Amino acid sequence: MSQPPDTQIDFATVLASSVHDMKNSLGLLLNSIDNLCAAQPPSTPEEYARYSLLNYEASRVNSNLIQLLSIYRLQQNQLPLSISEQYVSDLLEEQLALNDPLLQARRITPELECDPELVGYFDQSLVAGTLNNVILNSTRYTRDRLKISAYQQGEYLVIEVADNGSGYPQEMCQQGGTQPGPVDFSSGSTQLGLYFCREIARLHQQDGRFGYIDLSNGGSLGGGIFRLYLP
Repeated sequence: MSQPPDTQIDFATVLASSVHDMKNSLGLLLNSIDNLCAAQPPSTPEEYARYSLLNYEASRVNSNLIQLLSIYRLQQNQLPLSISEQYVSDLLEEQLALNDPLLQARRITPELECDPELVGYFDQSLVAGTLNNVILNSTRYTRDRLKISAYQQGEYLVIEVADNGSGYPQEMCQQGGTQPGPVDFSSGSTQLGLYFCREIARLHQQDGRFGYIDLSNGGSLGGGIFRLYLP
């Protein structure tokens, strides 16, 4: 008697497909939330707080799903990389505009510092996803200010996100997202976001130089500082 055909499936592939569907659904949900807030703006501090929490949590889950899908594709050598010349200020302005509803709801004052003529060579989609992840994290821990800046430092383009919160834990600054950290059950943190940022940075290379990230505390705002270095 012949053996029945093998019907086992690759769980990782199924999971990646499910993550993709969930990401699309959350994207629609986020658009609906923004449209609802525009049509019926919150009128009390309590309504602002509820909207802020709803927007943040939906954005955070959506960002995590994008990270999971990107890391899976990276491990499968299926993550496309399209590097081209980009105006950095356009990228930063787009990310601030994307997160404007959340920043307003949380009463966070954003600041942008970038030469409008500054250009860089990178994958616009991947770097945008990296910055969105960092901005979302900063909105959670800042008190009320967020500063995004970009500048040329030697042979690297540096994109910096700073806030006036309590800063990064020293252990996290030293580790720098080299691996996803242990789960913090009080906050749900796995440091997956930092690992994602580090891997996206490393995809960018030129003449033997690789992109990387750096975490520190202080600066003009006195809080956490995330720096993305792109060759």
